Amino acid sequence: MNDVLDVKARETRPQAQVQPPAFPQGYDLETRARNLKAVGWVSYLLHLAVALAAVIPGLQVGVAVLILAFVIDLVKRDDAKGTWQESHFSWRIRSVLWATFWYVVTSPLFLLLIVPGYLAWGIVSIWFLYRIVRGMVRMNDNRPVGA
Repeated sequence: MNDVLDVKARETRPQAQVQPPAFPQGYDLETRARNLKAVGWVSYLLHLAVALAAVIPGLQVGVAVLILAFVIDLVKRDDAKGTWQESHFSWRIRSVLWATFWYVVTSPLFLLLIVPGYLAWGIVSIWFLYRIVRGMVRMNDNRPVGA
């Protein structure tokens, strides 16, 4: 009999809801969306500079630019929770992590044969550039980006 009462008590309790991060008073959803989009564009442009430098011979962009963009995405990702922009932050983070993984995995090719090493890194670089451009196009349309 007590089991029935406990079940009914659980059913009537309100469920905890996920709340978006707290923002200052007067900070509405439209302002939040604009700010997140601005941060997203800054991050995408930093990623794009790195991706283009990886594909176009002679362009030099330091790894610090990529690290800066990556840190921006990590820090601001929680602010985007529950919005269509959340997928963009995750997209950029995953892109950097996967590209780094494939650069590390293919780096021994440079020790064995130079040409296959350049070929592998070229493929990874083109893939990274594709991911960044695809994300930018989707963000320009105010749409989430998916895997």
